[in-house]
This record gives sequence, C-alpha cells and structure tokens, in this order.
Amino acid sequence: MGLIVRLVELLIIVVPLIGVGLAAYKAVSSARAGQHDASDRPSDAGQAPRSSQAAQWRAVTRAVKAHDLTDTRWLEYELDITKLLDYPVMTDMRNPLTERFHKTKLRADLLRPAKAEDLVDDGEATREYVDAVTDYVTAFDAAESEAIRRRRNDFSRQEQQRLARALSMLRIATDTGATPQERERGYDMASRELDGLIVLPERTRAALERGIAGELDR
Repeated sequence: MGLIVRLVELLIIVVPLIGVGLAAYKAVSSARAGQHDASDRPSDAGQAPRSSQAAQWRAVTRAVKAHDLTDTRWLEYELDITKLLDYPVMTDMRNPLTERFHKTKLRADLLRPAKAEDLVDDGEATREYVDAVTDYVTAFDAAESEAIRRRRNDFSRQEQQRLARALSMLRIATDTGATPQERERGYDMASRELDGLIVLPERTRAALERGIAGELDR
C-alpha cells in the first residue's frame, strides 16, 4: 500500500513537468517554422518598389508613344504646304487654341527623357512628363478640330485669293522640275502673299530654303 502511494505522488510531480516540456517544444517548433516561411517570402519592402517601377515604366512608355504620334500628326502640316494653307488656324498664334497647342508641345518636348529608363526611378518627373504629354495631345486635338471647322473662313475673299496665289507659288518653289531661278522666284512671291496672313513654321521655311539653296548651288 505504501508503494502505491509513493507512485501516485511521483506521477503528480512528473506529469506537470512533462506538460511544460511539451509546451516548450511546440513553441520552439512554431517559431522555427515562422522563420522559415518568412525567409521564403519576398519582403513587402522589396515588392513595392518593383511594382512601382513597373507602373512608372508603363506610364512613361505610353506617354512617349503618344508624344511621337502627336509629333507625327503635326509634322504632316509642316511638310505639306497644301494642308498647312488649307487649315491656317494651325499656325495662327492669335488663336488661343493654337497658342495653347504650341505651348504644351514645347513643355512636353522639354520634359521628354532621352530614354524611358531615365524616369523610372523618379516618380515626380514621371508624373510631370505624363501630364505634359496629356496636355499636348488634348491641346493638339482641340486646335486641329477648330482648324478643320474654320478652314479659311476667317479670311476675306481678297485674303483667300492671296492664299491661293501663295499656294500656287509654293508649288513652283517645291517643284524639282522647275529651274532654280523659278523655284527661288516662286518662294519669294509666296512669302509676299503670305505676309500678314500666315507665318510658316520654322521647319517648313527651312525645308523650302534648303531645297532652293541646293538647286542654286548646283
């Protein structure tokens, strides 16, 4: 009987100790498992920058494409004399829509990066460029719509006749089959007809003058 009592007392002491040991073992195992999971997962700090850079890259490349497309649309006016004189509002800086288009183009050109990668790490510069291109595209659309709507209607009958004569002379100035003297004379006469009506874009004038000068140098 005394032996049984002692065994019972021993169990009363040992069993709680076993429980404490098991709890400690489980706690250590759980902590190790948590450390292992954490090491396998990419950190939020590393994921966020990568996601932000990807979004900025997409924004910049879309803006560059829109910038190029709008430049191409404007280039069609600069290189096509007929189109330019048919829609004179596109070069009339007295028109608020035209003035805004040219100002927004200048700002977008100034903010344009040499490479899209140059803006990926600069969120503020990305936003400025994207906003500038958005303004440029919107302003060009508005100016072009107004130019198409108005065409030459703002000019008097006499002024429209001057525009027609200027166009005829400019066609001679750009005709490679004409003699150098004919081309030069055509350009001079066209310039006189356009004086006070339309200011040809710098690129347009430069292209005409280079072509004529090239013929004269031969």
